[in-house]
Amino acid sequence: MTRLLNNSFKDMDRVRRFVTEDEFRKLEAGIFAGKYIVVPSFVDVHVHFREPGFFYKESIMTGTKAAAHGGYATVMTMPNLDPVPDSVEHLDMEIDLIDEFAEINVIPYGAITIGEKGKEIADLEGMAPDVCAFSDDGVGLNDPELMKEAMMRAKALGKLIVAHCEDMDLRAGGYIHDGEYARIHGHKGICSESEWKPIERDLKLAEETGAGYHVCHISARESVEVIREAKARGVDATCETAPHYLVLNDMDLQEDGRFKMNPPIRSEEDRQALIEGIKDGTIDVIATDHAPHAAEEKAKGLKESAMGIVGLETAFPVLYTELVMKDVISLDKLIELMAVNPRKRFGLEPAECTKDFAVWELDTEYEIDPETFLTKGRATPFRGRRVYGRCVLNVVNDRTVWKDEIK
Repeated sequence: MTRLLNNSFKDMDRVRRFVTEDEFRKLEAGIFAGKYIVVPSFVDVHVHFREPGFFYKESIMTGTKAAAHGGYATVMTMPNLDPVPDSVEHLDMEIDLIDEFAEINVIPYGAITIGEKGKEIADLEGMAPDVCAFSDDGVGLNDPELMKEAMMRAKALGKLIVAHCEDMDLRAGGYIHDGEYARIHGHKGICSESEWKPIERDLKLAEETGAGYHVCHISARESVEVIREAKARGVDATCETAPHYLVLNDMDLQEDGRFKMNPPIRSEEDRQALIEGIKDGTIDVIATDHAPHAAEEKAKGLKESAMGIVGLETAFPVLYTELVMKDVISLDKLIELMAVNPRKRFGLEPAECTKDFAVWELDTEYEIDPETFLTKGRATPFRGRRVYGRCVLNVVNDRTVWKDEIK
């Protein structure tokens, strides 16, 4: 497998500025030997840092430290906060915390509706200069007329609508995938239709309005299909999935809250459809949906635990080990999904121009141990998994935000 990545960071003189001469010699030799790669630092378009409002779960400081550890330069924070950033006043509270505590670049989302209640459009115009896009992530916006209005207003502002697509009526109280594991163990399932039906509706609205539309965390085969069809029609649509949907299926579940998230891990058929969606370009971005909770909130089994897992510190190692090393996708494709396409879709400086970079060691196997995480969250379905890929240096905004031993 070649290490000469099309999207790799090539300015080794810049790397030299952030390491000792001995470390630089090790890096140079290691790059030629395939031990190290130097790539643009990643961008995650979907994280939850829980501040303001839920500091006990995560903070801007702990979330950005975890992101730095995971090789990220920029993250985009979802608006299910308290207060919800649905006005300039509320958004400024989050921005003040970002300005004071962020270790890397943090760009907030503005809510689509006031309080994320799906009743009245938020102050999109007032928030537009300071947000990456608009989203009501955490809940689905199920009023089609309101969504259409939001799309038209966002388009006029040059901003995307980023949608958590979920029909709560179709969800019907489910909490894991409506599949084989749920049937065997007597759990109430979430049908795939609760995800793909709202996506299908929104894609028609995006086609009608000409708005830019991005779908959060797709997990179902049918979601891939309807997005693929919409793209073929020329709809300005993109989407993301997350590492756990690409690596696990519902038969990997355990009776443990660290396997519970929304949308749920689905069937092997769904997983394979997501991989095909990555290969053919239907899926544009891999995001983590990093969603930490307090330990007691995740210790209540599949039925009662809060939905959400952490992912910033495991995303690249898991995907490199399970997809790249197993020849499912190329390393270059993975960098495209994590560093190139997110910048392109959200209007950031292109990856080929960025000075932010990360160095990864690829040849040492280790076990994922949540107790070593810098996030406050510990719930991950990948606990104990053997992986390759260790971030040894991450430079963002001309500053070392993470450094580990260069061997």
